[in-house]
Amino acid sequence: MDEVAEKLRVVFMGTPDFAAQSLKALIEFDGCDVAAVYTQPDRPCGRGRKCKPSPVKQLALEHGIDVYQPENFKDQPDIDQLAALEPDVLVVAAYGLILPQGVLDVPKLHPLNIHASLLPKYRGAAPIQRAIADGEIVTGISIMKMEAGLDTGPVMVARALRIGHNDHAGKIHDELADLGGLCIVEALARLTRGAYAFKPQDDTLATYAHKLTKEEGEVDWNRPAQQVHNQIRAMYPWPGAYFDWDTGQDKVLRLNVTPGEIGEDESPGVDPGTVLGEINGKLAISTADKVYLTPEIKPQGKKAMDATAFVCGYLKDCEV
Repeated sequence: MDEVAEKLRVVFMGTPDFAAQSLKALIEFDGCDVAAVYTQPDRPCGRGRKCKPSPVKQLALEHGIDVYQPENFKDQPDIDQLAALEPDVLVVAAYGLILPQGVLDVPKLHPLNIHASLLPKYRGAAPIQRAIADGEIVTGISIMKMEAGLDTGPVMVARALRIGHNDHAGKIHDELADLGGLCIVEALARLTRGAYAFKPQDDTLATYAHKLTKEEGEVDWNRPAQQVHNQIRAMYPWPGAYFDWDTGQDKVLRLNVTPGEIGEDESPGVDPGTVLGEINGKLAISTADKVYLTPEIKPQGKKAMDATAFVCGYLKDCEV
């Protein structure tokens, strides 16, 4: 592999905050020029349904980088427009589109993807959340050469990240976003030096991280506390973990649960899902084997509240 003499010409494709961190790292990297950015079309959001640019688009415009927003690449003129940019490398991170082979064939060197897992584990749309829900203690970033299959391409760079016992998906997302920026810069530096290799994935070890649904946030307190804890951490901040609580007053109230920690063993005879009250400043809820302690609860249609406020307002068990 020959050394690349000049700066790499990069076209970046991505949409959310995770991708914006990688774009920021590339903008700051002396070894490449970001020639253009591709991102999803602006989508209506909020109560006013106003179109809002993606984090990647906002960052690109702040740095004077041209932005393209095709609906997809089904039309040849969109592929031709990309080819006219003459990129050495395509860098893709959470773009939100499946790219056809015609797009992957455009760069002179390689199309590279920044994926938030240690491939071949957790290929697919929700690798961070699925890893936490499964109780994994290690995840990471893989820089992969893109091919027609879903996250099946050979890997150039892989870096691991520890998942702490109480870490939630939001925290790991942010840490992996930073790590992704470091890894893609390392990959481009290797390309510039001509000192790189791609390692094929072992398909027999592959697992898939399917897209999350809101329904997956519903907590089943009949399961062991560790499984409950993993689910609540995985669903935070989106779509959020919740359960329907029988208030005992002919009313069922939906409660959103913030990630907390596992407490002591449950007392015999207590039904799973029972809201026990405040323990050490946290709201205690029974599971199949232990107590789960959450620092914050949000009743549907209300603001989030701490354990003391919830106990006083809903259990009527506070000191005057």
